[in-house]
Amino acid sequence: MLAILTFLLLGVGFIIYKLILIVPMREACVIERLGKFKQVMGPGFHFLIPFVDRVAYRHETREQCLEIPHQSCISRDNIQIDVDGLLYIKMMDAYKASYGIENFLFAAQNLAQTTVRSEVGKLSLTETFSERERLNETIVKEIDRASEPWGIKVMRYEVMNITPSNNVIDVLEKQMEAERQKRAEITLANAERDSTINLSEGERQEAINISEGRRQKRINEADGRAQEISILATATAEGMKAIADAIEMPGGEQAMNVRLVQSYIDRVADLFKQADVSIVPSELAKMQGFFEGIETVSKTVNASTDRS
Repeated sequence: MLAILTFLLLGVGFIIYKLILIVPMREACVIERLGKFKQVMGPGFHFLIPFVDRVAYRHETREQCLEIPHQSCISRDNIQIDVDGLLYIKMMDAYKASYGIENFLFAAQNLAQTTVRSEVGKLSLTETFSERERLNETIVKEIDRASEPWGIKVMRYEVMNITPSNNVIDVLEKQMEAERQKRAEITLANAERDSTINLSEGERQEAINISEGRRQKRINEADGRAQEISILATATAEGMKAIADAIEMPGGEQAMNVRLVQSYIDRVADLFKQADVSIVPSELAKMQGFFEGIETVSKTVNASTDRS
């Protein structure tokens, strides 16, 4: 009896196990009824008909990352390079993923390899390094179009490594060294050119400053001489005006004559002192009349002074 009861409990448990289906949140289950597609069950609690319905396929609904192994590719300029990358895909249609292809993960991986080889062959070696973004976008577009019947969506593709052969690496290193040397020489040439330009500009500015200083000096000297001449002219005019006013006064003319005589005597005395040769006036015979005239002028001046 115990064995029969145990057998019955196991049978009931097996039937309940076949009757109830719990689908996790990250999965989608394809149900077949008597070998024919019935429906796709999403996450949650479901009932099945035991021995009639069965779970034919379980698919991951999360985004999956496939590592694309490195492979040899020939670039447009006939250089052999190894390329590897990562492919991100997501199952969108469980029906197509189950019945459209046997193993969509394996197919996507192989399709990515062939597409990468084809796209790299359209680019030169330099372009494979400088245009990775465009290469990634082109690969995603091509794989996505080819994998549409499989019910998957290619999210993105990332090129990880692009490795040329050892000979190519040596050539590239020499090329980069030459390019660095070229840039260094260009930089030095530009620096020397800028230095020469700065020196010439400095000399030019110095010459301009010196010429401006000399010009300003001449202007200042000319202004000084003009002011001096103006002051002397003004003083002379004022002196002459004062002399004219003095001459017009009573006795002014006589005083002027006395002043002229005195000035003449002083100048003659200076000439006698400074001259190495004795100077005898040609009109020495008239000196007596000259002094008599002076005496007359003196008396006239004194008489005018007494009347005042």
